[in-house]
Amino acid sequence: MRAVLRPFCAACLLFLSGLAVSAQTGADLAALARLLPEASHVSGDEQGVILDIGLSQPVPYRVFSLADPDRIVIDFREVAFGDWTEMVDWPAAITAAAAGPARMAGWSRLVLDLARPLQPQTVEMTSDPQSGQARVTLRLVPVSATRFAAATVAPPEAQAPQAVLQMGARPQDDGRLVVAIDPGHGGVDPGAVRGRYTEADLVLTFSRELRDALRRTGLVDVVLTREADVFVPLPARVTMARAVGADLFISVHADALAEGRARGATVYTLSDTASDAAAAALAEQHDRADLLQGIDLHGADDVVAGVLMDLARVDTAPRSTAFAAALVDKIGAADLRLHRRPMGEAGFTVLRAADIPSVLLEIGFMSDEADLRNIRDPDWRAVMQGAIIAAIMEWAAADAARMSLLRQ
Repeated sequence: MRAVLRPFCAACLLFLSGLAVSAQTGADLAALARLLPEASHVSGDEQGVILDIGLSQPVPYRVFSLADPDRIVIDFREVAFGDWTEMVDWPAAITAAAAGPARMAGWSRLVLDLARPLQPQTVEMTSDPQSGQARVTLRLVPVSATRFAAATVAPPEAQAPQAVLQMGARPQDDGRLVVAIDPGHGGVDPGAVRGRYTEADLVLTFSRELRDALRRTGLVDVVLTREADVFVPLPARVTMARAVGADLFISVHADALAEGRARGATVYTLSDTASDAAAAALAEQHDRADLLQGIDLHGADDVVAGVLMDLARVDTAPRSTAFAAALVDKIGAADLRLHRRPMGEAGFTVLRAADIPSVLLEIGFMSDEADLRNIRDPDWRAVMQGAIIAAIMEWAAADAARMSLLRQ
């Protein structure tokens, strides 16, 4: 039976942006996977283009578009393409194709020049447990030039620095707690979708309200990793939190899982292994890239990297767990519905800051009708936000006392 894998970036992420292929040759890249020509096919007609790319193994990937001229780009976490692009009989909708290393270290890139505007309608990766091979299937459909242009945003490489600048100045060091709230998804990544509601919009509304409520206490400085419906790469969200000196990082989500599998609030902390199947599925959706944020491990071997990360997390991991426990306690005390397993662990990329206590909070699951009604209800949101604030205050007091004891 084939397993379906989500793209590398969150929630079947389609980066819609613009980049160029590096001038390096394929020989310069020590690839993790090989493109399999015999398992790769391209077809096209007036309805669009279907591209099947066979790979020797699954790798993280992402798809985005470029304007001026119109192009579709597929980035892979190190794939050796060989001379496949020269062997393919490309349909008329694809005027040229090139493959090679991307400008981002460790990534490979396939660029398709378009004769007319096309956008991804569906993108998925499937893997074969027997052979270990994978297949990325991309269906491109015609769109208007206006729609194509509207979907393009800044290149992934350029987004992180710009996003950090948009955060504004670091809060004054006045002794107040600095909390980074991360509304999940955004922009071209809507997250879970249920009818006319998207996770990105719902958690942004919730996060803005939580920010305002926290600020009204006069005890907390708050920053959001995004303040509008825009896409922010996962590593950039952690970079933002560090740039403002965050004492606590809360990533807010309202995902969807198969019916009956999830309902009620759940709090996740970082772990290399998932606490259950649902946690594993969510982590896969949210991007399981092994990014070690905040520590420059360039050139370090795996043993050194592991030791550095373990040392950094000796202090942070129990602090994250303590905050997760406080959240569960306060949410339950407010008589709000909790998941049957309210605390979990998984490898979420946004929780990989080794020096900032971090949690991912599912305020509910859009796949559950009752949860979706609650998330849309301003009165329910106010109660949940009050519970979160109470947890933050309790945790901050206990954490300060603990740190004071450690300094003695």
